[in-house]
Amino acid sequence: MSLFSQTITDFWKAPFLNGDVLYSDDVFTVATNDDLSEDRRVMLLESSDGRVMAILTAALAEKIGLYQGQDLSESTFRRKLKEAGVALHGADYLFYFSEADKYKLLQENQDGVLRQLTVQDDLIFSEFQSLASEQDLDDAYVELDHWAVFGSFEQKRLASAASMYPWENVQIADLGVLTLTSFRGKGHARKVVRTISKYAYSQGYEPQYRCQLDNQASTSLAKAAGLTLFGKWEVISPESIV
Repeated sequence: MSLFSQTITDFWKAPFLNGDVLYSDDVFTVATNDDLSEDRRVMLLESSDGRVMAILTAALAEKIGLYQGQDLSESTFRRKLKEAGVALHGADYLFYFSEADKYKLLQENQDGVLRQLTVQDDLIFSEFQSLASEQDLDDAYVELDHWAVFGSFEQKRLASAASMYPWENVQIADLGVLTLTSFRGKGHARKVVRTISKYAYSQGYEPQYRCQLDNQASTSLAKAAGLTLFGKWEVISPESIV
């Protein structure tokens, strides 16, 4: 039995399994797939066990000099991308609830003052955002007009908020969370992440938590909230010249 749900594993395997394999060994696989969208025409996924899968369009593979039967490694692949002017965006960690932890989540009731936020909370949410730094706002990407928004309160003040939006053509909802500095370390973020994730499950979606590799606070929060590392994901950078 897989650690994660079939929805998650099928989504990430599909581009690779439906492509044409150029090279594969015990740790590294490269495949081409012309169904990739423009903003994902190159992707790398490193699973938590250290295996790396790379996928790109056939046209881009030809441009950087890849061909069937070629002896490849991850470092060679990355070098060929760089030499051709293909830049990758900074990698993200991908976290999900394991099937066992999903079961635990669905059985619990969170304590504290937590509720779903709506457009009626515009003033409360605007004040909340005004107290956060630009960097925190950018990293979290928590917005009141997202598909689902939940907040945790302390003394009638919004202390932490999480929002979600569904990814296109898949039952996965990507979440962000923001906690004001003065309320950190009190468990607000953990509770709001678990609460919005439970809501996502009730709507038929798998919660997805992403953060950059150097964001140690966010990585620690994911683990504290009961999520498990699925892997590291990289896509082509919007600034790439190819």
